[in-house]
Amino acid sequence: MPFGSYQVPAEVVEAALRAAERLGRDVADVPIAEIAREAGLSRSTLLRRIGGTRQALDEAVRQRGVDPGGQRPVRERAIEAGAHLIGAHGLAAFTLEAVAEAAQCSAHSLYAVFGGRDELLRAIFEAYSPILDVEKVISGPHAGLAETVAAIYRLLAEALTREPRVMPAMLATVLARPGEPALQGLLRHFAPRVLAGLGRWLADEVAAGRIRPLPVPLLIQQMIAPAVMHFMTRPALEQVPGVALPDVEETCAVFTEAFLRAVAMP
Repeated sequence: MPFGSYQVPAEVVEAALRAAERLGRDVADVPIAEIAREAGLSRSTLLRRIGGTRQALDEAVRQRGVDPGGQRPVRERAIEAGAHLIGAHGLAAFTLEAVAEAAQCSAHSLYAVFGGRDELLRAIFEAYSPILDVEKVISGPHAGLAETVAAIYRLLAEALTREPRVMPAMLATVLARPGEPALQGLLRHFAPRVLAGLGRWLADEVAAGRIRPLPVPLLIQQMIAPAVMHFMTRPALEQVPGVALPDVEETCAVFTEAFLRAVAMP
C-alpha cells in the first residue's frame, strides 16, 4: 500500500480500521495513540511503521476501499439506517445487527455511541417525530390559539407523510402490540415530555379561559388522534378510485377548525 515510496504494513491498516469502528469515528479522526494501542505498539513505533506521517496511513486506508475522512459520524448513519429499516419493514426488523450492517459500522460502535437498542430507538423517534418542532412552537413567541393549533397539525402531517415512514410504522406497532417492550420504553421516556410541553400549553389555554376545562390527556388525544388516523391512512386512500382528498394544507385547516369548534370557549 504505497504512499510515495513507503508501504504501510497491512496489520497497521487493520488496527486503524478496528480503532475507528470501536470509537465510532472516521479513521482520520482517530488519534495515533488509539491506533497504536489497537495494534499493540508504542506510539513512536507506530509512527516509524507508517513513515512518520498520517498521510501514508490515510492513503493505505483508501487503498482498502475506505475513505479515511469521508463518512458521516456513526450516530448520524445509524439513526438514518434505523429509520429506513423501521419504515420499510416495521419495528420487528429493528435490531442492532441490522442497523450496523445498513450503516456500515459495527454493533460495538452502536453500543459505544448509544448504549443499546432502546437508546438508538429514542434517538430515531426524536429525529423523525414532530416532538422537537412542537416544543419550539409552543415555547416560542406567543401566537393565537388557532395559529398554534394549525402549526401543530402541519408538523404532524409532515412527520406522518415523509419518507421513511417511521411514525406510521411505530403507531402500527402500538395498535398491534401495545405491550411491545421497546414502545413501552419510548412511552416512559417521551410521555412526560409531551405532558410537560403540549400538555402544559393546553393547561395554560384552559386556565386563560380559551379552551374548555377538559382533562389534559383527553385534550391531547382529541387534538392529535383524528390527524394521526387521517395521515396514516392517506396513502392508501389516495389509491382508491373516486376518493378525492383535499391537499395537506387544506386538511390541516379542516382539522384546526374542527378541534376549535369542539374545545374552544365562545
